[in-house]
Amino acid sequence: RSRLRAGGTVLLPSMLMFGVILASSGLLLMIEKGILAEVKPPPLHPPANEVLRDIRNRTIRSVCGQRAMPRSVWELPAGQRRTLLRHLLVSDKYRFLYCYVPKVACSNWKRILKVLDGALESVDVKLKMDHKSDLVFLGDMKPEEINYRLKNYYKFIFVRNPAERLLSAYRNKFGEIKEYQLKYGVEIVRRYRKNGGKSAGDDVTFSEFLRYLLDEDVEKMNEHWMPIYNLCQPCAVRYDFIGSYERLNEDANHVLEKVQAPSFIRFPERQSWYKPVTAETLHYYLCNTPQKLIKELLPKYILDFSLFAYPLPNITSEFCRQ
Repeated sequence: RSRLRAGGTVLLPSMLMFGVILASSGLLLMIEKGILAEVKPPPLHPPANEVLRDIRNRTIRSVCGQRAMPRSVWELPAGQRRTLLRHLLVSDKYRFLYCYVPKVACSNWKRILKVLDGALESVDVKLKMDHKSDLVFLGDMKPEEINYRLKNYYKFIFVRNPAERLLSAYRNKFGEIKEYQLKYGVEIVRRYRKNGGKSAGDDVTFSEFLRYLLDEDVEKMNEHWMPIYNLCQPCAVRYDFIGSYERLNEDANHVLEKVQAPSFIRFPERQSWYKPVTAETLHYYLCNTPQKLIKELLPKYILDFSLFAYPLPNITSEFCRQ
């Protein structure tokens, strides 16, 4: 259960009251009830990406302005602080902090960091990504070093539709990676399927995966399906830029320009073997999953949907019949 502590109290995101805003595009945004009441509307007819960025920034400021929300990394409980600091990557040469989120192009960003640091010759070098070596983590630094970088460095994260990110993690980890099949898949099947003791963990269904997430403590989740909020704590860290997976190349180029990266460095092309999650694929999986299960799971990811302005999954019977 995701915990946000303040003055000894525990605030569950599922207890936050959210209103529903119907945007002209037809997207449903779940935002805390009344939270934008005093916020002026964005200017008329700005580009769509600016509207989305404005919504995200306003919502984050409003939600994070609530009394129960943490305002610095040192207000976080020790476990949450450890998770955050081990996901903040440091470039002292270019003075930026990047909070990496698994399943949101983090391997390519790590590749860029290694090139910027001189540990890798080019973003196009074909090798398996080592997610630890030649990278500097904020969590390995002293408190005064952490404070200096949080105050003075450019800070950014990249986000993704929470439902799409979960499906991507499910397909990748349980469909392709033996380590995850053995470590998590075998246990999931054993726990949620009658006579599942003989499974090798490579046949986990999406519904079984979601049931597992429903029963998991958010703070103890694997990073590939832990909510982005818990990984990067956007209330405790004031990010200068929030990029999105949906506008990956454009937003990545914006960041590279901001940190004054050399002109020869570009964001890597998607690997040829990568199987993207399409709208049709997501629609298929969600519509073949019990609605009750999805509705029960939503509170665990509600801050990711609301803060980053993503639509709630449409799992109505009418939509699924399409």
